[in-house]
Amino acid sequence: MLFTIFQESRKGSRRMNQDRVAHSYSRDSLIMVAADGMGGHAGGEIAAQITVRILIERFQNEAKPIIKNPLLFLHDTMMRAHAALGHYAEQFSLIETPRTTCVACVVQEDRVHWAHVGDSRLYMFRRAQVIAQTKDHSKVQYLLDQGAIQPEQAAKHPDRNKIFSCLGGFADPAIDVSKRTPIRIGDILLLCTDGLWCEFNATELARGLTYMPLLSAAPLLLDEAERRAQAESDNLSLITMRWGADDARDDAAPSRRSDTLSDGEFSTQMDQALTLTDPKVNNRDLTDDEIERAIDEIQSTIKRYGGK
Repeated sequence: MLFTIFQESRKGSRRMNQDRVAHSYSRDSLIMVAADGMGGHAGGEIAAQITVRILIERFQNEAKPIIKNPLLFLHDTMMRAHAALGHYAEQFSLIETPRTTCVACVVQEDRVHWAHVGDSRLYMFRRAQVIAQTKDHSKVQYLLDQGAIQPEQAAKHPDRNKIFSCLGGFADPAIDVSKRTPIRIGDILLLCTDGLWCEFNATELARGLTYMPLLSAAPLLLDEAERRAQAESDNLSLITMRWGADDARDDAAPSRRSDTLSDGEFSTQMDQALTLTDPKVNNRDLTDDEIERAIDEIQSTIKRYGGK
């Protein structure tokens, strides 16, 4: 596999960053994940962290050398993450289970497979055109589908943050999976949270990533999203990948060659570490001992649900 990849997460104007992004690849398979912890529920950042880590760790357990059934893998692993969040809430007697949106994709054998829950999105661009896009599990998307509002009203709609499916919570999530989609040289995948996509239409995103080297274009999109949102900027995160070599004009943007990895070896990047420096559970600060216990339980939960 030959590709160029970039990921970054910013907290915007929020007090803390509840987004998490990560990718990992072997010689023959690549996974990308973005999750947006739901700030109205206790421990949104914990939910995103657990979800991303479970997807990455299970990928590394299963990609030998490829994922046998990527769509089943994505659906099953998201359900594992959902169960893990319930387990975590039970262990700490939380009134509410930590919740998160999630979008993830696996690329292997020149095919893309993705799954999502909530309003974190995947876009697929070819020659600056949108050829695929996930559909949000949100009230605003429902209103769009019913013709009750117009697309230009959606980004600033007062109910734009109302999600009807997520990982965590009492009900099992509705997880949408894609078809096996061929990927061609030059195609671009973008996974992002709503802090980014709500500031752009799909055409702007496609053009913004197509006409510049990827490692230059992606940070500029984040900059512009923050500029447009100003003091209202949400957490904003993206992970984007161009299949094949990137623009040769950018010597600072080397493409990744997976054939440099040995069998069973993985290259992984996870930008956000969970520190729990100021966590709130049941509207109170955790003590130092509780923080240590929480971190231990998070690690235990990830290992339990990220295994085979």
